[in-house]
Amino acid sequence: MKTHFDGTKQLQTIGSEEWCIFDNLGIPAIKARVDSGAKTSSIQATDIKVFSKGAQEWVKFVVNPLQENRSISISCEARLVDRRIVKSSSGISEERLVVKSPVTLGKDTFEIELTLASRDTMEFRMLLGREALLNRYVVNPALNYQAQGFTDDEIAEKYAAYLKEKTGLKIALLASNPQLYSNNRIMEAAEARGHEIVFLNVELAYMKLDAHSPEIRYRGGNILNEFDAVIPRIKPAVTFYGCALIRQFDNLGVYCQNSAEAISQSRDKLFASQLFSKNDIHIPITGFAKSPMDTKDLIRMVNGAPLIIKLLESTQGKGVVLAETNKAAESVINAFKSVNTNILVQEFIKEANGQDIRCFVINGKVVAAMQRQAEKGEFRANIHQGGKASVIKITSEERKLAVKAAKILNLSVAGVDIIRSNRGPLLLEVNSSPGLEGIENATGKDIANEMIRAIEKKLKFSI
Repeated sequence: MKTHFDGTKQLQTIGSEEWCIFDNLGIPAIKARVDSGAKTSSIQATDIKVFSKGAQEWVKFVVNPLQENRSISISCEARLVDRRIVKSSSGISEERLVVKSPVTLGKDTFEIELTLASRDTMEFRMLLGREALLNRYVVNPALNYQAQGFTDDEIAEKYAAYLKEKTGLKIALLASNPQLYSNNRIMEAAEARGHEIVFLNVELAYMKLDAHSPEIRYRGGNILNEFDAVIPRIKPAVTFYGCALIRQFDNLGVYCQNSAEAISQSRDKLFASQLFSKNDIHIPITGFAKSPMDTKDLIRMVNGAPLIIKLLESTQGKGVVLAETNKAAESVINAFKSVNTNILVQEFIKEANGQDIRCFVINGKVVAAMQRQAEKGEFRANIHQGGKASVIKITSEERKLAVKAAKILNLSVAGVDIIRSNRGPLLLEVNSSPGLEGIENATGKDIANEMIRAIEKKLKFSI
């Protein structure tokens, strides 16, 4: 191994990436980014719980040591040695729990401090800071794995014992893009619980309608009649076809986590708004008209400009316009009508200050909630439009509103968007395929796991 002489002793050279082993935590190998710019080392941790062991405070936490495979989880325990305010790379300060643990790096084993952090969005599950490097190593950023390297086969062998035995439950994820964060997380969560899960591209599936032997086929002939459950995540562009497939799965006796009817209702903003009004759910004042002759009164009906104009099938903040004056509103509304595009006109809730709340509802329970803040100069708080997410404590009234809205649309899984107004919480809309990335990162909750557990409960399947 290469060495560096500093005048007193030789320092080993390590690379910018190294494998670390934590025998006492039960972690066979975890890849770390070596960063001498960071003072303390940190490790990815979820489900963090502090408890007492005698007179000392200890902490339980779960580590997913492999970046691309959250199906492997390791439960760890360590004594709590400190609580520190740490500023993340994005400039956000947060309190982190600190533990100590021996780490093995190549032939060396020594004790280091680790902060427990959410590193799901980071490239590495661990960061090795300069306190661990002092008087031991010099870093050559052009090199990797100088202390010890492992092949893919060696890593697979180290983690073979952590793979769950198959339960026999077979799930299909019906979506369009297997690379999306949400789809990857759902696949990981199902595998982590020992289930078989298959990704099905909506547009590559087709069906046979027959009273005696109905079928769903895939990619030129594979028959898909043996699934126990389907998780539909249908993008708006394929709503009609996707819902037809979901109905076919339902006809075959397969449990669909969201039904075709529920998805169709949620995608039709006008029909959904009518259902909400009928069931005494408060929404921003909303108008709908066909004739350009009604435009001026339509604007007056929603309390005038500024106002929001929405396409009936908009999503992720697309197809949503803020008209700041009555004249601008008339021009936009009449332009849409001239090309026979159906729109909703909605009052603008100024006091919300570009903020809204996303509640994630699963089987009639709010499992997580985040606040979204629009970028400066932007009125849409959607994450896809640059909105920033943060954890928020919702009121009991907001919780009841979110649960009721999902129930009215008969959605088992829903993203319910709420806005705070001077007259109380108002329902904005309900999403039948809510994204997981923003809310999991903001709250630290494993929502994908909750979705899989909800299927198990529905099917009375225990593991």
